[in-house]
Amino acid sequence: MPETQTAPTHDWNGDSGDRWAANIERLDLMLEDFGEAAILAADARPGEHILDIGCGSGTSTFALAKQVGPAGHALGVDISEQLIAIARAAAPTAAPVAFRCADAASAPLPQQAFDLLFSRFGVMFFDDPVAAFTHMRRALKPGGRLAFVCWRGAQENDWVRLPMAAIRDIVEPAPADPYAPGPFAFGDRDRLAGILMAAGFADVDIAPFDAKLAYGHGATRDEAIDDALDMAFQVGPLSRALADQPDDIRARAAMAVRAAFAEQPGDTSVLIDGAVWIVTACNPVP
Repeated sequence: MPETQTAPTHDWNGDSGDRWAANIERLDLMLEDFGEAAILAADARPGEHILDIGCGSGTSTFALAKQVGPAGHALGVDISEQLIAIARAAAPTAAPVAFRCADAASAPLPQQAFDLLFSRFGVMFFDDPVAAFTHMRRALKPGGRLAFVCWRGAQENDWVRLPMAAIRDIVEPAPADPYAPGPFAFGDRDRLAGILMAAGFADVDIAPFDAKLAYGHGATRDEAIDDALDMAFQVGPLSRALADQPDDIRARAAMAVRAAFAEQPGDTSVLIDGAVWIVTACNPVP
């Protein structure tokens, strides 16, 4: 879940937060393989204390808490009150896990308290990423680790490329700054490495990871395609591109996007290409 974003289209305690919460099962299915790859890279160990940045409804936080066990602890932080409420409601009473509604980029954090900073798609929305990562690194123990997963470029990710290409002749896309806070802000590998090194991290490793993601879900192929279309209209760049369009334009766009999804494989989900970076680094020992 994104941590912070100034644009009104990403009001995580308003409409965006409501739509994300309403689609959480779909989104968790879509992100499952990528989150698991990041957790594997994080290598959480029994007894460790972990900060999960942009934890959303807590899917990754619960997985990390299971790995650290009763002697450890996982704290999930997210700016969305709606998603934190879902996470708290799902938390087992005795689990070594807690949730806090806050912006990890600027909220007070205990100094040198965590063995691991983790994020599943929660760090691409910082207005000042160097300042945000510098702030969060101070909460990491010397020798502590950073691990997260973030999207590569939009053109490498068909959950964006396919629907946006389908409406190219129907709606003119707004010009976009590729480095602006948003899902693809870290698509440039060299820029991302520079941000982390400027924030004081060492041993930065940025590895590509590709997988088919399950977009939408249904008992039949037609239901899966319909569900994928509905999801695209509710969350992501397509929903924002069509937000203020009249009904006839939205109807034309729906037909075009459905046709694009129908060309992809999958029986109970539309299977499309996803491309991410798996990022690891460490906090140097003085």
